[in-house]
Amino acid sequence: MGISMPSSADESTGNASTASVYACSNIAGDSERLTCYDAAVGRLKAAEDAGDVVTVTREQVEEVKRDSFGFSLPSLPKLVMPALGGDDKDNELTEITSPVARVSSTSDGKFVIYLENGQVWQQTDNKRVYYSRKVGVDNATVRSAALGSFMMKLDDGVLFRVRRIE
Repeated sequence: MGISMPSSADESTGNASTASVYACSNIAGDSERLTCYDAAVGRLKAAEDAGDVVTVTREQVEEVKRDSFGFSLPSLPKLVMPALGGDDKDNELTEITSPVARVSSTSDGKFVIYLENGQVWQQTDNKRVYYSRKVGVDNATVRSAALGSFMMKLDDGVLFRVRRIE
């Protein structure tokens, strides 16, 4: 599945979208339908060549959702919602699990967890979290919590509040 997104500049130069290509299928006459397809595909290709339209696969959208988990990105929901505006609660990412690269602590004793995917999370509550520096931590699971907050669990340990700092 791909999503084509025209920019506002593109809209002023003609309708370069997959919808305009699909609309051609409703034309009964072969010659008229082919003319419509040629024009619509030509506009779409020109817009893509100019960088005004970009096709994004579902896999790319899912990767962006995983990479940005924990950050507030107001424009991201438009990208992942059906038809760029519907509600997509069934596909909402609410939890990630990633291998832990390392764990450190701040001067006030709160943990900073570095995940192998590049994300960095910092403990925000005062909950005592125990782990063995000798054994280390394999995985961290971060899940969405109430009011835009996040909870983390190291391996099978206790949940504690975190915020993403990188």
